[in-house]
Amino acid sequence: MILWLSQWLQSLSPELSFLRAFQYLTLRAVMAAMTALVIGWFAGPKVIRYLTALKIGQPVREYGVQSHLAKSGTPTMGGVLILLAIAIATLLWADLSNRFVWIVLLVTLGFGAIGWMDDWKKVVNKDPEGMRSRQKFLLQTIIGLVASIYLAFSISEDSNLKVLGLFADWVRSGFSPRFQLNTELLVPFFKQIAYPLGVLGFVILSFLVIVGSSNAVNFTDGLDGLAIMPVVMVGSALGVFAYITGNAVYSRYLLFPFIPGTGELLVFCAAMAGAGLAFLWFNTYPAQVFMGDVGALALGGALGTIAVIVRQEFVLAIMGGIFVAEALSVMLQVTWFKYTRRRYGEGRRLFLMAPLHHHFEKKGWKETQVVVRFWIITMFLCLAGLSTLKLR
Repeated sequence: MILWLSQWLQSLSPELSFLRAFQYLTLRAVMAAMTALVIGWFAGPKVIRYLTALKIGQPVREYGVQSHLAKSGTPTMGGVLILLAIAIATLLWADLSNRFVWIVLLVTLGFGAIGWMDDWKKVVNKDPEGMRSRQKFLLQTIIGLVASIYLAFSISEDSNLKVLGLFADWVRSGFSPRFQLNTELLVPFFKQIAYPLGVLGFVILSFLVIVGSSNAVNFTDGLDGLAIMPVVMVGSALGVFAYITGNAVYSRYLLFPFIPGTGELLVFCAAMAGAGLAFLWFNTYPAQVFMGDVGALALGGALGTIAVIVRQEFVLAIMGGIFVAEALSVMLQVTWFKYTRRRYGEGRRLFLMAPLHHHFEKKGWKETQVVVRFWIITMFLCLAGLSTLKLR
C-alpha cells in the first residue's frame, strides 16, 4: 500500500522524489519487520487481557508432563496477535500486485482459520484434543491442494492472466504428464541435479510440504517459546532465498532458477520475523500466552508455501530439522504403539513421550533447557541451509 502511495505522490510532484526510497525491497522488508514488531508489542497486552476476559485458557492433558499442569488456564489463541501483525505489516509494505504475496497470505490466514476452529473447540468444550483429526486434515487438504495447483503454474509465468492461460493449455492437452513447466525438484549442494516432476508430481510434493510443515510446527508448539523462535529463524532464511530467486543477477550467479516476483516474499518473511519476535516477548518462559493452533498451523503453512515457491523444499527440511524431528517422533510413536499392540497384545513406546520435546523433559531436562537447545540446533541448521547458496 505504501509503495503505491509513494509512487502516486511522486507522480504529483517531482519534489517528492525522495519517496523513491520506498521502492527498494530491502528497505520495505526492514520497515515491515519493525511495523510487525511494534504492532505486536503494543497490541500484545490488550490481546492477552481480552483472551483472559473471555476465559480462553489452555487445557492441559492430565497424562502429560506433570509440571505443565500449572499452565492450565494460561490464555491461548495468541496466534491471532501474530497473524494480525503479519497481515497489517505485509499489506502496508508489500507490493500488493504481487501474486506470490497474496497466495502466501491467503494460505497463512486459511490455516489460521482452521487452527481457530480447533482452538475454539478446545477452550469452549474444554477438550484438550480439539477438532477431530479427519476434519482438520480435510480442511488442510482443500487449502493445500488449491495452493499447490495454483503454484504449479504461477512459478512458470509472471502474471495471473498468463497463469490462467497456461492452466487452460494444460486442460486442453488432456492433463498431459509431459506438459512443460518449471517444476524441477532442486537438490541442494549440487549444481546440475534437478528432477523433473511434471504437474502432478509438483502438486503432490507441494501439498505434502505445505500440509506437512503446518502440522510439524503444530507438533513443536508444546513448550514456552519452543516453536516461535525456530519459525523466525527459518522464515528469515527463506526470505534470503526468496530475494535471490527473485533477482535475475543473483540467481544467475548462484545458479538458482530466476522466478520473477519471488523477491517480494522477503517483505512477508520480514513481517513474520517481526511478529514472531513480538510474540516471543510474551511467550517466553513463563509464558503469558500460547499461540495455539491458530498460530502454529498458520506459520507452518506459510513456511511450506514459501519453500515451494522458491523451490527449496529440501532446504526447508534441513533448516526446519527440529520440526521434522518432532513430527517424525509422533508418527513413529503412534505406528510402533499400534504395531506392538497388534503383535504382543500391549502397546509399547519408542519414546518416553511424544512429541520429542516431551521425551527430553521426561529424561530430566528442564523446560528452558529443551527450548534453548532446540533453538541452538535450529540456528546451526539454518546456517547449513544458507550454505547451500554457495556450496553447490
